[in-house]
Amino acid sequence: MARQNATRRDAMGFGLAALNRLAGSPLLDRAGLRKPVENLVATATRQGFRAAGAAQRTFKATTRLGKPARLAPATDTGLFDLTPDDEQQMIVETVSEFAAEQLRPAAAEADDALAPPDGLLARAAELGLTVVGIPEELGGVGSERSAVTNVLVAEALAHGDLGLAVAVLAPSAVSNVLVRHGDAHQQATYLPAFTGEDVPAAALALQEQVPLFDVFAPRTTARRTPHGYRLDGVKNLVPRAAQAELFVVSANLEGPKGAGPALFVVESGTKGVGIEAEPAMGLRGAATGKLVLDDVSLPASALVGGGKRDVFTDVVRSSRLAWAALACGTAKAVLDYVIPYVNEREAFGEPVSHRQGVAFQVADIGIELEGMRLVTLRAASRMEQGKPHAREVALARKLATDKGMQIGSAGVQLLGGHGFVKEHPVERWYRDLRAVGVMEGVVSA
Repeated sequence: MARQNATRRDAMGFGLAALNRLAGSPLLDRAGLRKPVENLVATATRQGFRAAGAAQRTFKATTRLGKPARLAPATDTGLFDLTPDDEQQMIVETVSEFAAEQLRPAAAEADDALAPPDGLLARAAELGLTVVGIPEELGGVGSERSAVTNVLVAEALAHGDLGLAVAVLAPSAVSNVLVRHGDAHQQATYLPAFTGEDVPAAALALQEQVPLFDVFAPRTTARRTPHGYRLDGVKNLVPRAAQAELFVVSANLEGPKGAGPALFVVESGTKGVGIEAEPAMGLRGAATGKLVLDDVSLPASALVGGGKRDVFTDVVRSSRLAWAALACGTAKAVLDYVIPYVNEREAFGEPVSHRQGVAFQVADIGIELEGMRLVTLRAASRMEQGKPHAREVALARKLATDKGMQIGSAGVQLLGGHGFVKEHPVERWYRDLRAVGVMEGVVSA
């Protein structure tokens, strides 16, 4: 099956390459065929992506659950102590080593190619990042919710590269939603696939390309039908959209008391599901694309959490906290890069770090970073213990949005002309950090 899928993708690639070469020929203008061929190329690209997404596994329930399996809240020790325990420290060290040895060296190539390098995500899956968040009843190793661990992992991965970290973490966002809010049928059908060696590409798709986008008022619509739901709309900046086999999608669900946001499980092979490429300013290593839902018919079992607003709110808060953690990791990468640079770079016979204007900027990065981390970890601690955490998540989101962009900009500024060229990674980190303030969904804590 894998060989057949590879052959199908290769044939599709050769066909699209031939069409693109034809579209670039000047003979089309002379023959008056430019517009028809361009339409053919666009259609072939959309259908090609759709075929690639559909040529994946079929999800089936492999076990029967009497009730959904949930992770218990973490133990409340009564102490405000964010020091990682021995197990968390071991996980962070392992992930940090992977980020330094695998993500950081591959980041520039992924940014240029608009996709992770071959084999990188398979190596990342060997870390078992999805397994630790899945209950033992479903083949995982999780026993209690561990938002702090998830935040530390996201931070460590983003220190290597934020775009690739998003690509690595995207599947666990889907599995987290199903663990926390999926019913017994959804868990039995989808979660076992996330515990094996071949973790499916999956994405939590909440983002939409509309002015003043409000995640709690999606333009994607879900209409009730006699047999389930019918979805229409477009989600954008979906990581690894062309390879994804499973999506959890937000839509405005009609109801007797008015419409409201709800989540639905959508398989890539469902009729009406299409993918279009959408390269962005940042997160280019995550291979972002548009998810097009055109009259997509879903069964009643596709609705997650009964369409309850508090379920949707929990997913949004968890995502925003994860983005704050990613911002902390990338901001730390900026700080770790600029300190040796300003100490080694000389101007007028001395290191530029001897200038107060430079030293103060570096100090400001360190100060703001510590504030971001403290608020983010405190929000994660309250979340995993089941305590109210809306205020803490909002503060973490605000700090990550504002200070993250400031740190990225300061990193470029401290490198002077070198900050503007791709020889140094700070320009990429600056572009990636800009995403923190606009992105919704995609990752989860």
